[in-house]
Amino acid sequence: MNTLLMLQLLWDLTRLRWRDRWTRQQLEAHQAEALRRLRVYAYARSPFYQRFHQGLADRPLHELPVLTKATLMEHFDELVTDRQVRLEAVRAHLANAGAEKLFLGRYWVSSTSGSTGRPGLFLFDRSEWLAILTSFARAHDWAGLQVSLTHRMKMAAVASTNPWHMSAQVAATLRSWWMPALRLEAAEPLERLVQQLNTFQPEMLVAYASMARLLAEEQRAGRLRIAPHLVFTSSEVLTAETRRLAEEAWGHQPFNQYGATEGGGLAAECERHTGMHVMEDLALLEVVDERNRLVPPGEYGDKVLLTLFSSRTQPLIRYEVSDSLRLAEGSCPCGRPFVLIDDVQGRMEEVLRFPTATGGEVAVHPNTFHHVMDTVPSSGWQVVQEPDGLTVLLSGVREDLEDSALVERLRRDLAAQDALVPEVRVQRVAAIPRAASGKAPLIKSNLPPRGAGAGRGEGVVPGADRRLT
Repeated sequence: MNTLLMLQLLWDLTRLRWRDRWTRQQLEAHQAEALRRLRVYAYARSPFYQRFHQGLADRPLHELPVLTKATLMEHFDELVTDRQVRLEAVRAHLANAGAEKLFLGRYWVSSTSGSTGRPGLFLFDRSEWLAILTSFARAHDWAGLQVSLTHRMKMAAVASTNPWHMSAQVAATLRSWWMPALRLEAAEPLERLVQQLNTFQPEMLVAYASMARLLAEEQRAGRLRIAPHLVFTSSEVLTAETRRLAEEAWGHQPFNQYGATEGGGLAAECERHTGMHVMEDLALLEVVDERNRLVPPGEYGDKVLLTLFSSRTQPLIRYEVSDSLRLAEGSCPCGRPFVLIDDVQGRMEEVLRFPTATGGEVAVHPNTFHHVMDTVPSSGWQVVQEPDGLTVLLSGVREDLEDSALVERLRRDLAAQDALVPEVRVQRVAAIPRAASGKAPLIKSNLPPRGAGAGRGEGVVPGADRRLT
């Protein structure tokens, strides 16, 4: 990381600290102006937005159409505002160039994991990339880490080492005298991860939530021997049990973060741990239902619509992210003006659907399974919906556990949701399988996508057992 970029980051971070003292009125005025500038820029330079928002240039945000990743990728060449950028050339760059080489000499390129279909590609020029870096630095700042030119902080990240993953590129950009970094692949054998962390002795640990749980177990068992001052989790649901285990292992709670490849850091916890403050001065997050209607605080949405104020190369206006969030009904005593996310259930794809006795179907949200599975004495778990029932994977079971008792609890809680209970199987495994990105979702479905088949009831468990005992 060059000194000039570091100085710019520190200046922007100082500017953001002043915003922490804003009133809601000041924040809303800033949002209105930032949104106005974004739309003016997009309408002037993006042929796609000129058509997509035709006749809507003066309409409020909630009346604008929703932009999906599929639409963005289908109209990539027309959506971007730099007429030299072409999707075919970006893909060739990813295939043939190293991540340290900028596309066209001026764009960082990040790719989504493709967990919801084909991967999305996102470009950032220097000012946009600086905004991404600052959003992550702000999360560290809220946790009490004072980023400066005189204080070093050794950081270890256990996530994806794919060079086109945003977190890998952020780490590569920030790697410097000020932040020596060790980046480890979450899919590596746990024993090797422990060995490398013991050697490196990080002062800050950043990990997928599932990895934080495994590492906390290793610390409690005495095999991992590190003493990080700060622990950050991201990318997966941080359950109450994982938070408790991390605090027991390292003496302080982890700080949860919420972000996306498309927009960098979007929300983060402060020192009060009352929820994640949405960085509303950098982006608008609309928590909506399946029909894109706002849901009130205290209720879970089906997805999030992201409007990123700094996006210019690829303007993102009401871009759909399939995460299920719940905004808090109250505010944080820290005094920051930003709304809080008090819970993340995961992705919309992790909401499992089951048939009901009346011929309909019921959506069972992840928290139903978290309530049961977080009491299981194990180092990891995963619930997988298959066409013939549910498979519960368990790793590192620490105590005597009767599989039948676990099955009965799950069946009882599903029945309480009016679901026709399928067959439930428990399978002990050496480790919970991870996706190519290194993530290990707690809940996943192996059913065909909804609407993919012609038969009625597509997307629910065929042949579900109608008996509740």
